[in-house]
Amino acid sequence: MSLIQEKVEQATQILQEQGIDLWLTFVRETSAVSDPVLPLIYGATLTWTSALILTRSGERIAIVGRYEAETAARTGAYHEVLPYDQSIRPILLQTLDRLAPAQIAINTSLNDPAADGLTHGMYQILVGYLEGTPHAGKLISAESIIAALRGRKTPTEVERVRAAIQTTEEIYHRTFQDIRPGQTERELASFMHEQMKALGVEAAWDEEHCPAVNSGPESPVGHAAPTNLIIQRGHLLHFDFGVRQNDYCSDLQRMVYLLRPGERQPPEAVQQGFETVRAAMEAAARVLRPGVRGVEVDAAARRVVVAAGYPEYRYATGHQLGRNAHDGGTLLGPRWERYGNTPEMLVEAGQIYTLEPGLAVPGYGYIGLEEVVLVTPSGAEFLSTPQQELIVI
Repeated sequence: MSLIQEKVEQATQILQEQGIDLWLTFVRETSAVSDPVLPLIYGATLTWTSALILTRSGERIAIVGRYEAETAARTGAYHEVLPYDQSIRPILLQTLDRLAPAQIAINTSLNDPAADGLTHGMYQILVGYLEGTPHAGKLISAESIIAALRGRKTPTEVERVRAAIQTTEEIYHRTFQDIRPGQTERELASFMHEQMKALGVEAAWDEEHCPAVNSGPESPVGHAAPTNLIIQRGHLLHFDFGVRQNDYCSDLQRMVYLLRPGERQPPEAVQQGFETVRAAMEAAARVLRPGVRGVEVDAAARRVVVAAGYPEYRYATGHQLGRNAHDGGTLLGPRWERYGNTPEMLVEAGQIYTLEPGLAVPGYGYIGLEEVVLVTPSGAEFLSTPQQELIVI
């Protein structure tokens, strides 16, 4: 069974679980503007206006332009492929009349960009098609369906993420062997790009910013690209890096300290900062289990950092990981307006998260660790190998 078939079958189970009759993905010209869910349930581009219909009773219907019918059939995921020539409207309405759903879930969301793939124009077209029919008042958001589908990783998806993590850890290992004072952040990033090319993988996000490399207290931390800052002794050296391998991503942060002349170990302030971040991550991992809200996991990590005397970090403790480095759905974050209701959503078994608390050590730089964990029925299982000690050079 292909991964597309696995996910379409999983979607049917989710519809049954949530009591939703029908889920409609409605798109056009996806090479220009693609719905984020398409790689999970279709796996190819669509040109003409198309409707992918899944129902809780098990129907799997693709209504597509005539010249894409063969591609739809070859997915093996759709039992019924209905081609059209001039307009999708008649066959779409006939299909909805035949299925007679009580609800039609569409890909709109106020909170989750991964579930908001229906463009406003396509929404207006769909509403126009349904006007005056029995289906006009049946549209609901598919946010909960898509969150479950993206989040609940199949065994195939877990293995792909695990493989991407292993490749990332190998590139980190090669990089740590190459670090020396006098290099620039950009030079280290270029070395890592060379390793990606040699191993046949891509960056998990925009390559200019992947990896992030931060040396010392003057380096801009976050989503900025590596700079020409020179790596010096007495600097904390922070990396944020991931790869995309076989369509699935990794996302790991690692920490290095470059000893000053005469130092045999990192300064106490640096070591305390590292231990605090590691303790915060461990606190989050202990809380992470099916049924908790994302905000509860975030709070567990955030409390450790603040209790140790550091300012709270200005971002979420963790996010889901999968086909994208940030994969939508439940967020392990605080109740901040910018996150919508995603921190209030529940953690589920099968989801994969990053855990990434952090803090700054004045005079030395930023400390951030990031690991990847799988949610199992009994708790969190680390898929990455946690960094337990500062790498000292």
